[in-house]
Amino acid sequence: METKKGLIYGFAAYALWGLFPLYFPLLKPARADEVLAHRIVWTLVAVGLLLTATRNWGWIRRMTRRQWLLLSVAAAVIAVNWGTYIVAVNSGHTIEASLGYFINPLITVLMGVVLLRERLRPWQWGALSVGTVAVVVLTLDYGRPPWIALILALTFGTYGLMKKSAAMPSAESLTVEAAVLTPPALGLMAWTQIQGTAAFGHAGTGNVLLILSLGVVTAVPLMLFNASAQHLPLTSLGLLQYVAPVLQFLVGLLIQHEAMPPSRWLGFTLVWVALSVLTWDALRTARKIRSREPVTVAA
Repeated sequence: METKKGLIYGFAAYALWGLFPLYFPLLKPARADEVLAHRIVWTLVAVGLLLTATRNWGWIRRMTRRQWLLLSVAAAVIAVNWGTYIVAVNSGHTIEASLGYFINPLITVLMGVVLLRERLRPWQWGALSVGTVAVVVLTLDYGRPPWIALILALTFGTYGLMKKSAAMPSAESLTVEAAVLTPPALGLMAWTQIQGTAAFGHAGTGNVLLILSLGVVTAVPLMLFNASAQHLPLTSLGLLQYVAPVLQFLVGLLIQHEAMPPSRWLGFTLVWVALSVLTWDALRTARKIRSREPVTVAA
């Protein structure tokens, strides 16, 4: 039952993230910078209400200076990630955005080598090599490096590294990140109103309600993911992460009808091969580690 719960929570979280390309275009005529600012502010409101309802504010006094610094860096990179993603899906680049989250596991492995001096197994090196070839193929296809995908993968990989180092629960850490970003976000919101370029309050009640929902839309998948992580082993959680980019890819291909010439299919296929190798190696290694663990028998 615990595993079933974890799978349901995890699938729901990644499915909601995977359907984001259908949500952000609904916020037009709001521009990407305005959407980003509102997302930050209303996310702070949503998680603040959640922590108030659960009477969970004592953690602030226990935070260290190092955690504040790590989460401030996390806040900066996730702002870049969110902004890039909004621009991508609202400008007809949903498939390239999905590529960013497909290659994110490869980028994470690469960051482990470069930043943490981790040693890779032969199959991991093979996956990275295939992934590199895929990026070259897609660069030739697009006529430029797949910047959207690379920015999304690098920022999300850095974000994950900062969050792991900070070692704080999701709601609490998201509160700190949103709090760090809220002052400039409020400034941007005020500036767009003064300049007369803001959509909020000027594009109808429906637009206002959709923008106000940004906090809930951001917080709910995160809470579902957190619940899933408490019920599932990391190997199962790692496999679920592909649900989001698969759905994003399908939205871009089947609903938004973005172009997928043969050369682009080749690039994506190479990425999927690299991910298959990486996942297979991770599962094989985890199985070997479990088989070596001593079995304890109760007296």
